[in-house]
Amino acid sequence: MKYQGIDNRLFIENRARFVAQMKPNSIAIFRSNYEFVRNGDANLDFKQNSDLFWLTGIDQEDSFLVLYPDSPEEAFKEVLFLKQTNDIIAVWDGHKYTKEEATAASGIKNIQWNDAFFETIRAKVNYAENIYLTLNENDRFAYKSPYSDLDFARQIKDMFPLHHYHRAAPILQRLRSIKSDIEMSLTRHAISISKKGFERILRFTKPGVMEYEVEAELIHEYIRNAATGHSFHPIVASGESACVLHYIDNNKPCKDGDLLLVDCGVDYANYASDMTRVLPVNGKFTQRQKDVYNAVLRVMRAATKLLVPGTMLMEYHKIVGKELMEKELVDLGLLTMDEIKKEDPSWPAYKKYFMHGTSHFLGIDVHDVGMRYEPMKAGMLFTCEPGIYIREENIGIRLENNILITEKGPYDLMDEIKMPLEVEEIEAIMSENNRNTL
Repeated sequence: MKYQGIDNRLFIENRARFVAQMKPNSIAIFRSNYEFVRNGDANLDFKQNSDLFWLTGIDQEDSFLVLYPDSPEEAFKEVLFLKQTNDIIAVWDGHKYTKEEATAASGIKNIQWNDAFFETIRAKVNYAENIYLTLNENDRFAYKSPYSDLDFARQIKDMFPLHHYHRAAPILQRLRSIKSDIEMSLTRHAISISKKGFERILRFTKPGVMEYEVEAELIHEYIRNAATGHSFHPIVASGESACVLHYIDNNKPCKDGDLLLVDCGVDYANYASDMTRVLPVNGKFTQRQKDVYNAVLRVMRAATKLLVPGTMLMEYHKIVGKELMEKELVDLGLLTMDEIKKEDPSWPAYKKYFMHGTSHFLGIDVHDVGMRYEPMKAGMLFTCEPGIYIREENIGIRLENNILITEKGPYDLMDEIKMPLEVEEIEAIMSENNRNTL
């Protein structure tokens, strides 16, 4: 790992919060993600299972966690099973956790090697009445390929068909959505790296550069600041491409007079930032571009104020679109009151120019887990990202900050570090670059 070690109090407390929600005489079992083959003998970069990482801080493949708070054996109340290294692994793949290092990272004292995992747990599971397993229940997830949690659940149910099974995901979704101070420190660090990346591309971008060159500037800044990399595939979209919501080709030239939309995030210690900014390729917004930009900014500021304890996420989306965005679109001359009166209620008129939601949970996953039909609570972390997309004018503008919900109201983590956002800030930084190249 590139990042500094994380205080293991985070994982000790996370496990305590989880086991407090388990039924009596229950055992919970978690396993790491697969190492997926890319092609030939090459693997894709390993990314740890988010639930396992949240519970242990262990960032290594072939890992298992067992939690059995009512175990008749004290030593088996929490056990971590890891891959045992050897000389061949050390030479070819590098260092793996020692038992001592795993205890230091996770706070778990009982560390065992995974070669005897199934034999070891068989006798223990037989004492339990209930088994908790987790699946990917993120409501954005579409099951398209095999994944570790699902295959493991099937394997365990084949081995122990008469136990009572329970879903760990609903418990973890509620717990993971409330961020601790340690988690917020990691997120703040990811956001601070995002700022460095954005300021770098402000000074780099000019007519003629390719979108992928801008992407390269971002990853350069992320890696040099010890981030693992992007928290998701970045969107670097110039001109008309900015009106494609999930544009990831990043292969077109940035042209004089166009806008460049950059939606990017940093993965630091498995915690994500998520930011969207828009900049004029030539360093200066036209009046029309500025008007649309400031309209989106006003919606973002107003929407941020609604991110308070008690707000219902799905109702919030409707308010942002129907009340805040609709007014701006009318003022920009994009919608008429007659169009609004005749709209289809299932697809309001504003959705022609603003067709996505405004906020999502943020945390270990960039689209983190959380209960979208339950009230917002202090400690939750959301993005706020309204946008206006005018295909006929080749204008696509989305602005996105990361907002912590507190008892005192919403707290903007990007405003906290003075992430450039206002038109004047962006133009001023880009003009520095122009002066330096004269």
